Amino acid sequence: MQTKAFPCLHPDLLRNVWTPANSDENYGYLFILYINRMKILEVLLKTVFTCFDKFLKGSPFGKQTRRAFLNGTLVAGTLCILIGSLTGCKNQHTLVWSDEFNYSGSPDSTKWNYDLGDGCPNVCGWGNNELQFYTNIPNNVRVENGVLIIEAHKDSLGGKAYTSTRIVSKNKGDWLYGRIEVRAKLPRGKGTWPGIWMLSTDWHYGGWPESGEIDIMEHVGFNPGVIHGTIHTKKYNHISQTQKEGIITMEDCQDEFHSYAIDWQENKIDFFVDDQLYHSVVRNAEDDFTGWPFDKRFHLIMNIAVGGNWGGMQGVDDSIWPQRMEIDYVRVYQ
Repeated sequence: MQTKAFPCLHPDLLRNVWTPANSDENYGYLFILYINRMKILEVLLKTVFTCFDKFLKGSPFGKQTRRAFLNGTLVAGTLCILIGSLTGCKNQHTLVWSDEFNYSGSPDSTKWNYDLGDGCPNVCGWGNNELQFYTNIPNNVRVENGVLIIEAHKDSLGGKAYTSTRIVSKNKGDWLYGRIEVRAKLPRGKGTWPGIWMLSTDWHYGGWPESGEIDIMEHVGFNPGVIHGTIHTKKYNHISQTQKEGIITMEDCQDEFHSYAIDWQENKIDFFVDDQLYHSVVRNAEDDFTGWPFDKRFHLIMNIAVGGNWGGMQGVDDSIWPQRMEIDYVRVYQ
């Protein structure tokens, strides 16, 4: 298709989208310009406007009649598209589970469980030679001032030099597909390894990594500001260095809250920070469950690990503790 055959689709429309000709007459344009961040809609409507204008120039209507008709059509069209879009978004994304942490004390027991201890005897060190002992005591996990606090301390327990928390939604919040979003502020310092991630609830395909892992957010303190979003499966995992990973830099992630999210679909998982898409994993046509076990329900995990194969790769700074991850909210849409 050549632009010459369709002069109303000329690229100049895109270049000049904010400076329409005769803008003093085009009240429809002015209405569109007031719509916040609707550039794509504006381009589409301006294209329609130009096409109609060229068509009507050959009609017996006068200039003012044509202008009034076109502006009226644009306003009506804009309203229809906006209403339809808003209605469609609402139908497509319904909040099905959340914790806003607008209370104080222990996390809501109807929504959260805990993984406790050091992983022994089955997965000592939680499979990564981690140095912490997980608890559910207020020193390590609590809700205050509208946020969930997961706090790691240097205090010996269970033969480990550090304590922390690994809070899970298993059997209280389990989902197949949807948007999972967590707004959080991360800890700092060498040896910290916070995670917001998901594991299979029923382990239908076997243990790790056969049943899959979705890392919504991982951060290691020796590389501050670098956010990782990753999937692990039998075919693609960090042990074989075949994991499917995306990286984005958020320099203030240890000082400010950011929204970490995935949009999990049947054959695709998108990763976002503050609604910015930075990584997508699409199921390969040849992948069976060994490459795509993400057709079963998963649950959410939030934790701070200390040290470990990755988090402790450059050692652990014993002068930084305690360190905390603060979570403003957890929201799940389907």
